[in-house]
Amino acid sequence: MKIGALIGCGFFAQNHIQAWNDISGVRIDAVCDLDKSKAEAFSKQFGGAQVFSSIDQMLNAHDLDFIDIATVAASHRTIVEQVCGHADLIICQKPFAENLADAQTMVSAVQATGAQLLIHENFRWQKAFVTMKALLDKGRIGAPHFARFSFRHGYDNYANQPYLAEIKRFTIMDVGLHLFDLARHFMGDVTRQSCTTQRVNPIVKGEDVFTALLAHDSGATSTIDCSFYSKIDPEPFPQTAAWVEGNLGTLELRTNFELVVHGAGTHEILNVEPPVPHWGERPWHNVQDSVIRLQTHATEIMAGKTGPQPSGRDNLKTMALALAAYDSAETGQTIDMTRWKAGAK
Repeated sequence: MKIGALIGCGFFAQNHIQAWNDISGVRIDAVCDLDKSKAEAFSKQFGGAQVFSSIDQMLNAHDLDFIDIATVAASHRTIVEQVCGHADLIICQKPFAENLADAQTMVSAVQATGAQLLIHENFRWQKAFVTMKALLDKGRIGAPHFARFSFRHGYDNYANQPYLAEIKRFTIMDVGLHLFDLARHFMGDVTRQSCTTQRVNPIVKGEDVFTALLAHDSGATSTIDCSFYSKIDPEPFPQTAAWVEGNLGTLELRTNFELVVHGAGTHEILNVEPPVPHWGERPWHNVQDSVIRLQTHATEIMAGKTGPQPSGRDNLKTMALALAAYDSAETGQTIDMTRWKAGAK
């Protein structure tokens, strides 16, 4: 049995704890939040783990195999440095950090202890994308040369997470990170990118729409686009549409959980809708199932069966893309990712 702790007892952490409670061979023995009353209510609702408002007290009280950090990005560096050396696996929510320097410091700090660092990039763990990647790796559509990943909706994110409306760097650092991760996961590393942003919803302070064009080192091209203010019926939230085109065929992911595998004069339609967890609900089940898949992957890391997907070091490249997207949008220039440095537009 692997023993873990969950730091952060907010809205999305509910998915973390319920997924952990469903996965065999692991147990959350401690939950920690600066707001102790929130942590107490969280623990009472989700399994009765011991409650802490101090990370140091928690670390002194428990011998942990893994630590799951589900807090806001601004707190990650402090927490990761604090827990280093107290667990073999550290899992950190995205955005991993607000800047690349903090992210690099965290990667180095965890590496120095011999532990492993897994970033909670759960889009790649959605059933649809796991299925698509397996088909791509099997050569079903040949060598990919173009992809598009599109997340567009009009869902009221701000009801459950009101802080999102206050973030000055919004969609790129929220869903955008997931989309950049998907582009790299399917198409490889990026050599150049250009990006445009918009602020359409008057209640938000940051960008709520963006589009990026990516050139990959394989010679492939991809686009990613995101909107939090689209008017669509039926509402597709929180699904991502995708199109991956190869020399032998195309993978088309629609926002009704249909995956169409196109070939030369043929096509096959697969249903890639995940089950609704017994604790979950529509339309969140797509995300909730991906959390279960990612955290099951964490147990395989602890068992020595695989490495983190994505690791903290790999996620540095995704973070660089997101941060460089802001530079491109501000300057109107295409960014050479082989030469880009944070803070040097």
